[in-house]
Amino acid sequence: MRAISGLWRWRRNPLCRATDLAEAWLALAALLLVLAAAPLVGVLVGGAAQDALQRSVREQHHARRLVTATVVRELGRSPLDADPETSTGRDARTRVLAGWTAPDGTAHQGPVLAALKNPRPGDEFRIWTDRHGRMVARPLDSVTASTHAVLAGFGAALLAGGLVEGGRRLIVWRMVRRRYARWDQAWQKAGPDWGRTGTGS
Repeated sequence: MRAISGLWRWRRNPLCRATDLAEAWLALAALLLVLAAAPLVGVLVGGAAQDALQRSVREQHHARRLVTATVVRELGRSPLDADPETSTGRDARTRVLAGWTAPDGTAHQGPVLAALKNPRPGDEFRIWTDRHGRMVARPLDSVTASTHAVLAGFGAALLAGGLVEGGRRLIVWRMVRRRYARWDQAWQKAGPDWGRTGTGS
């Protein structure tokens, strides 16, 4: 912002170097790109993510079914389970052997994590399966998909702004390096005669 405000102050300043104006114009261009391009990128990426995720939501809800499973018997703790003294999100679930009928009419049986505190044979609970009765995760809901799309758009906008600012800093760094190189060359030419009486006369 300081470089941009310098555009007005330096417009007729005899001490203004060409590189000063170049840096100010570069900062202005970068600011305009961040304000215009970054939101546009965010909207485009968010819109594309929303379309893809909502399509996935529809496909999952079409392919997955909620069926009723019946407890056959309770199973012991899986050897892969975490330390029983640690508290996890699965503490409220119990590992049971359950049977269920798939949407295509076939019978299935297998170990399931049931949201039952004290499961007994014959207790019923709901699980998600595909059309052939294989257990699957719960389908993505529309609200969660929209949240992910918004986050994707916001992240893309931030990334675009960061890339613009990174490019601006890289260009300024190269301009400063060239400026210092020119100063070194000027000092090497003026160095032997610096401070001598009558130099340049």
